[in-house]
Amino acid sequence: MGLFSSFSFATNKRVGLSLLATACFTAAACSSAPEPSSSVAAKATVTEAAPFAIAIHGGAGTITRASMTPARERAYREKLAEAIAAGQQILAAGGTSMDAVIAAVQVLEDSPLFNAGRGAVYTWDEQHELDAAIMDGSNRAAGAVTGVTTIKSPIALARKVMEESVHVMLSGAGAEEFADLHQLERVDNSYFNTEARFDALQHMKQQLGSQDKTAWQQLDARFKYGTVGAVALDTHGNLAAATSTGGMTGKRYGRIGDSPVIGAGTWADNGSCAVSATGHGEYFIKYQVAADICARVTYQGKDIVSAGDTVIHEVLMPVGGTGGVIIVDGQGKVHMPFNTEGMYRASQQGDGPVHIAIYADEN
Repeated sequence: MGLFSSFSFATNKRVGLSLLATACFTAAACSSAPEPSSSVAAKATVTEAAPFAIAIHGGAGTITRASMTPARERAYREKLAEAIAAGQQILAAGGTSMDAVIAAVQVLEDSPLFNAGRGAVYTWDEQHELDAAIMDGSNRAAGAVTGVTTIKSPIALARKVMEESVHVMLSGAGAEEFADLHQLERVDNSYFNTEARFDALQHMKQQLGSQDKTAWQQLDARFKYGTVGAVALDTHGNLAAATSTGGMTGKRYGRIGDSPVIGAGTWADNGSCAVSATGHGEYFIKYQVAADICARVTYQGKDIVSAGDTVIHEVLMPVGGTGGVIIVDGQGKVHMPFNTEGMYRASQQGDGPVHIAIYADEN
């Protein structure tokens, strides 16, 4: 599922990659493909306009066929299909892009497969701290929450912050008090416990041994990434973006990544595009990735393919920033570039075929 009709390969001196795989989705499906190489930077594009569209991601990083069992891969693809359907049904019925991205993200938040909500990673102290953000492209209204520990759906709380407060970002206990005012569901922090995430934390601690900065930077990338997100265009011409995450495995000191930072991990503006990001958050913050992509569309006249590729492959890669983004523009075009070995992703334009992919060579 989620496949492509053609590749074009080119040398990119600035990024230092031997291959850049550029792919265009079609309605065709393919059941097998060669094992991706870590040197391949994957891009997924739908260049035709559509009256409405939605794209989702479930995180980017070291995701290979060798590390995935058939049953687990099937579970990921089924959950991505469920999430894209939840959003697409709203859009097809004339609903708003805001409702669509919320619906899609909540499906992923409720699954232990993804690092958001139910499947959130552990902090160094074996707890869970969750972040989320949402942005309305019609008026640049935005809401975000950070460091919440008992909110079942952080993205729902982020929307309440946007719609029911004069603020953009709330954190910790204050955000949870605000959730109580609006009758949002609270859970015990143990609700987010999963065996796989706990094992990952213990393995990370064994590898790391300390919180030395150099040791942390050299840590296996699989411990660093994980986010879910959705972007959408509705039939009213409005864009929206939503992102939710459990953060980075083993994080300490109240660390906050890019997901709840408007402009870094989440951005939407009807005049350009909507973006949700996943990857090494510190780089996405420093380079304001989501806003930068849309600014290139607005001020340089770039399309989302050129803007997204430039930021992901030419801006981030040289400095060590790894990850990816999903982008949709005001014409319903979709682009999902990333510079890692894989990114859980899916998209659908109008009532067209659903494209679901995981690995770098599925485009």
